[in-house]
Amino acid sequence: MLLERDSELARVGAALNAADEGTSSVILLSGPLGIGRSALLRRLPGVVSGTDVRVLRANAAPMERDFAFGVVRQLLDSLLAGASQAQRERWACDPDRATGLMLGADGIPAGAACEATLHGPRSLLADISERARLLILVDDLQWVDIPSLRWLAYLTKRLRGLRVVLVCTLRDGDQDAGHALVREIAAASTQILRLAPLSRDATRAVIRERSGVPGDEEYVRACQEVTGGNPLFLMSVLLGMEARGCEPTADHTERVRALRPAGLRERLASYLRTRPQAVRDTAAAIAAFGGHGDPALITELAGLDEIGFGAARRALREAGLLTDAREPGFVHRVVQDAVESAMSVAERERWHAAAADLLYRSGRPAEQVAAHLMAVTTFGRPWSVMVLRGAADTALRRGAPETAARYLRRALLGHRPQDESRARLLVELATAERGFDPEACRRHIVQAMPLLTTVRDRAAAALRVPPPLLGAVPPASAALLRGVGEELGRPAELDGPAREMALRLEARLRHDGHENPGELASAMARLRELGEEPPLGSVAERELVAVLLFSGTLTGGLTAAEVARVGGRILEREPATSAGAHTALPLVVITLFAAESVQDVASWLSTEQQARWQNATGADTVLLLAERAFVLVSQGRPAQAREYVERAMASAEADWREASIMILSTVALELRDPALSERILARALRRRTAGLALTAALQILQASVDAQRGLRPRALESLLACGRQLDVSGWRNSALFPWRPHAIGLYQRLGDSRSALRLADEELAWGTEWGAPAGLGRALRLKGWLQGAQGVPLLREAVAVLRGSSFQLELARTLVLLGRQLGSGPEAEAALREAGTVAAACGAPWLVERAEHGLGTTSAPKTAVLTRSERKVITLVGRGLTNQEIAGELGVSSRAIEKHLTNSYRKLGISGRHELADALPA
Repeated sequence: MLLERDSELARVGAALNAADEGTSSVILLSGPLGIGRSALLRRLPGVVSGTDVRVLRANAAPMERDFAFGVVRQLLDSLLAGASQAQRERWACDPDRATGLMLGADGIPAGAACEATLHGPRSLLADISERARLLILVDDLQWVDIPSLRWLAYLTKRLRGLRVVLVCTLRDGDQDAGHALVREIAAASTQILRLAPLSRDATRAVIRERSGVPGDEEYVRACQEVTGGNPLFLMSVLLGMEARGCEPTADHTERVRALRPAGLRERLASYLRTRPQAVRDTAAAIAAFGGHGDPALITELAGLDEIGFGAARRALREAGLLTDAREPGFVHRVVQDAVESAMSVAERERWHAAAADLLYRSGRPAEQVAAHLMAVTTFGRPWSVMVLRGAADTALRRGAPETAARYLRRALLGHRPQDESRARLLVELATAERGFDPEACRRHIVQAMPLLTTVRDRAAAALRVPPPLLGAVPPASAALLRGVGEELGRPAELDGPAREMALRLEARLRHDGHENPGELASAMARLRELGEEPPLGSVAERELVAVLLFSGTLTGGLTAAEVARVGGRILEREPATSAGAHTALPLVVITLFAAESVQDVASWLSTEQQARWQNATGADTVLLLAERAFVLVSQGRPAQAREYVERAMASAEADWREASIMILSTVALELRDPALSERILARALRRRTAGLALTAALQILQASVDAQRGLRPRALESLLACGRQLDVSGWRNSALFPWRPHAIGLYQRLGDSRSALRLADEELAWGTEWGAPAGLGRALRLKGWLQGAQGVPLLREAVAVLRGSSFQLELARTLVLLGRQLGSGPEAEAALREAGTVAAACGAPWLVERAEHGLGTTSAPKTAVLTRSERKVITLVGRGLTNQEIAGELGVSSRAIEKHLTNSYRKLGISGRHELADALPA
């Protein structure tokens, strides 16, 4: 398939027409490697019209350059193959030396260039051209043997009187293209046709021809960009994609960009091996710098002067391997692969070692030097470890801990002595690893401890191990912290940096016991010792108070007001950092969320988020996304909250830490989306270990999903088990772990009103003691709901309490329930109208529908608005059957069941299965 070469074909056709009038031509087809010169030459006989044209062909090859007159013999052989018997006999009787060339006779000197030898073939062509036009095609002029080149140069000057069109191809950038005879033939050309790369339209046509279907525009654009329109590169990429079974769709665009076809690599490597040493050295120097680099550095690395480098660079560019940019760069990553494959492993190491030396002497940034040190197996340079440590520090500051860890592991390989400097390397490596591999971080800290000579250094190293804030504490980590803490001493007996370390160790040790009721009681006593206004001037003091405050929140030993006051003071003094996920700071945020001090967190995030987002990576990014999502859902903005949750879902699993999972689980509970909840559960449950906090949060979320799927008994059993676990550990805070509110609803829906009322009394007692508006309002709403018409005063009280809360969705739910319980009258109508307004402002259309449905209710039962099929489906849902089970029982599709349920929910003004019990009479 030859595309966008019609102009060249037409010009050759025009030259043949001119030859019919006696005007001969020499046409040169030029272009870089793979541009399609040979393919065009093979197509040229197709432009011949009529029977009066004879085509003579010859293909030159590097291995046949020692065969004298090899190309001339090919031309004459093709002439002999098409000649009649009479012509052959006449030529055999001709004493001209061309007869020997044609018939393979011996006695022709290898370097023969006498007039008779050169004139003989020319006179033969003259004889033929009297009866027919001649189209002479010579492929790869740069590889033609010298005697044949002499004859071609001789012929180009003596075309007058002949009806000949001579077409030769010449590859740009080839060293042999500069031979004097080649230049002489090129200078005699009447036309030089330089082949252009394929356009995007041509690329699209090639893709369609290969795959049989039109390629997506993104796929076509990617193919065009990575190949530059070079037919060889394009076909190699398409063949590689076909071999992998990839269709030309947008989904495979990135694979196109990343593909490095092996066949093309070998072709380019073979080409590079035949280039002059200066060209090979230039290509190797560019490859050593990653395919791009400063021209001055590449020149020095290649060992060339400016003139030699310019010539070598020009040769590579003309061959189509380099871009035209100011800094030399390969047109495709496969070119670098080809350059590297043409070298041995030892050669590649020598190039990278030389590049590292050059960059170090030039004072280049540490990461540039380190990139080359990473490719060298042996150091031998006294500055290598220093450079790698500097590169790791730079990588950490720009938010690339994995890269920093690779540099430091390489530095450790080059540092053999078991001394304190090795310990510092291990500590730095652990610091980098804590962001993505906490277990490796702990292991390297343990290895460093015996090599550190002072207790302060050991304490500082131990504090690098990230705290599993809401997860299980490994015994080895706890033992490590305890041992260093005992060695360092009590904070009251220390001052300065030693006291700071002791306070941070105390905070970590106290939090390690957050699942032990005795430790929690001790933490509360320690917080009381610090007084009404605990000191928060230093990082260590804030970290200790954050842990103690969280302990008081877990047990309910503090009120929401106390927690909000102290937690707000901590945030006021806590600067934004890019490592918040590895400190106790998330505990403060979770504590303030429980105290419903959402405005304080929102203000802090709004003030500090710019600095945090600029440097945040990995676990810290997920934590920030979770915090923003919770603030938004608490403010009644579920759509925006969902956007942040989706962004968190796109992050790597390793970046999902305990605090982030717990916050995201709480958000999912508020959004009431089973599909989203299941995605979060699937991500979180793949963790190897989990502490009580995380286990409880996930149990509650799973129970919520089960309840929405109609599996109420299982959901209730899971919630009650969760409650028992929390009670054993002394965790009473329902704001953190709202298992009771969900269990109350399930008890009532399953017909156990007594148990539901018992839990509602417990919830109300806790809500009153804790004092947060949303928690108290929710407890009042639940009890008011259970008491029916007698619960209206509790619902009125709940509305009054919730007006002072930022949880507007909870207010809307309570107003809807109040309006329905009131039945009719101005107060009911006002409550439902206000509920609709609040729900609309929160972006909760399902709640708006419930409010509107309440406004339009009559004395007719709600089930009257449902069709017979919808009532049947709703009845089966009430029995706890799934959509698939209902479809099987009724003999219809699952899609039909989903449609019936959607219509039913809309008519009843509810959002899902979990609200059916409220919407329908018993």
